Amino acid sequence: MVDVVCVHSFRGGTGKSNLTANIAAQLARRGHRVGVIDTDIQSPGIHVLFGLAGDDVTASLNDHLWRGRPISEVAHDVTGDAGPGRIHLVPASTQPGEISRVLREGYDAQVLIRGLRTLADELALDTLLIDTHPGLQEETLLSLVVADTLLILLRPDRQDYEGTGITVRIAQDLGVPRTALVVNKVPPHLDSARVADEVARTYDRPVLAALPHSTEMMALASAGVFALHHPEHPLTAQFAAMAGYLRGAGA
Repeated sequence: MVDVVCVHSFRGGTGKSNLTANIAAQLARRGHRVGVIDTDIQSPGIHVLFGLAGDDVTASLNDHLWRGRPISEVAHDVTGDAGPGRIHLVPASTQPGEISRVLREGYDAQVLIRGLRTLADELALDTLLIDTHPGLQEETLLSLVVADTLLILLRPDRQDYEGTGITVRIAQDLGVPRTALVVNKVPPHLDSARVADEVARTYDRPVLAALPHSTEMMALASAGVFALHHPEHPLTAQFAAMAGYLRGAGA
C-alpha cells in the first residue's frame, strides 16, 4: 500500500520543493517507486529540479483537474540517474492563462484527492509525495486528511515558528498519523543541533534534520536535484536519512 507524505510549509521560500525532490531521489535510489505531485498550482516549480522546462510540461495536473484527462497520462517519468526505482512527476502548468484560471476560479479539491488515489494505484507507487502550496487552503487540508505522514519544513524564523504551531495543531485535529519537522537554512552562527532540540521541544514532534545554509545548494540554483549532483555531500546523507525515516514510518 502506498505511503502518502504531505510536504508542507506555512510560508513560502523555505525550500520545500528542493526537499521533496531530494527525498524522492533518495527513495528511488533505494529501489522504490515514487510519485511526486505539484499541488502548488499558483506558483509551480518543482519540474525545474527534475530537468523539465516550462515548455516541456505538455501535460499537467491542470489537464486532470479541469479537462478530465486521466492523471496517469499527465505523469512524467523523471527518474534520470535516480534509479533503480522510478520517479513519476505530475507537474502543474506554467502557462499564464492556466495560473490565472486557478486564481480566478479555483478547482474541485475532491477531484484532486481522487486523482491521488488513482495515480498511486495505476503506477503501483510505494510512496506518494505531495508538494503543497504554502499556507492552509482547502486542497492542503484535504491532502492532510489522506496523508500518512506530514513533513513540515520551516526556517529558524519566528514567523515560521508561529505558522508551524498552527499547522501542527490542525494536523492533530485532523488525525494525521505522523507529523515530523525539518528545519532548513540554519545560518552559520546558530548551532544546528541546538536548533533541532529547541524545535522538537516546542512542538513535541520529531525533528528529522536541521539543515545548515549551503553555498553548494545555492550555487546549484535549482538546476537539478542536489543529492544527484553531490552524492557525497553531508546534506545528501541527511536527505537519505529522511527517506529512511519515511519508509520506516510507512512500513
